[in-house]
Amino acid sequence: MAKIDVILIKNVVGLGAESDQVKVAAGYARNYLFPQKLAIPLTAANKRRLEVLKVRRAQREAQELNSMTELAKALEKLTLNITVKTGEDNKMYGSVTAGTIADELKHQFDVAIDRHKIHLEKPIRALGEYEVELKLHPEVTAKLKVVVKSSNPVPQVAELPPKVEQPTQAPKSQSQKTGKSSKKESPQT
Repeated sequence: MAKIDVILIKNVVGLGAESDQVKVAAGYARNYLFPQKLAIPLTAANKRRLEVLKVRRAQREAQELNSMTELAKALEKLTLNITVKTGEDNKMYGSVTAGTIADELKHQFDVAIDRHKIHLEKPIRALGEYEVELKLHPEVTAKLKVVVKSSNPVPQVAELPPKVEQPTQAPKSQSQKTGKSSKKESPQT
């Protein structure tokens, strides 16, 4: 099978990034990369164009790094409130996943983040506060505070009957009844 050298114009998953020079099958280049304007053949004229692509890629990556750094700073100041359905024991129905967090970020703060950039070791299955790591860029990570609350109102505790008064004399401990002492109960001086 014949392989040819091409210069990628755009990022291609599994192949390379913009301005990378790669070897691919001739049919793959001819039938997919060239028609989709993802790559150009490696020729003398296109080698000169490669330098322009590298400069453009460096500028885009620097701009992307700056915007992700700003986004990380903004996200660390936010608290994401997620309301879930719970049973009588405050046990959650289902769990909070990376997809749920991404949807709520979009809904509450109009911030679109791919769910694959949200790192949860395992889905959240209990109410409470959590810190979730967001890997926004290979060089930028952020911590987002997530509060999981119940959608059911907290049931009011029925009023307890008045306390029955306890005798003022403390009951004798087991060691006083038997006359034996243990090392834990009697401090040594």
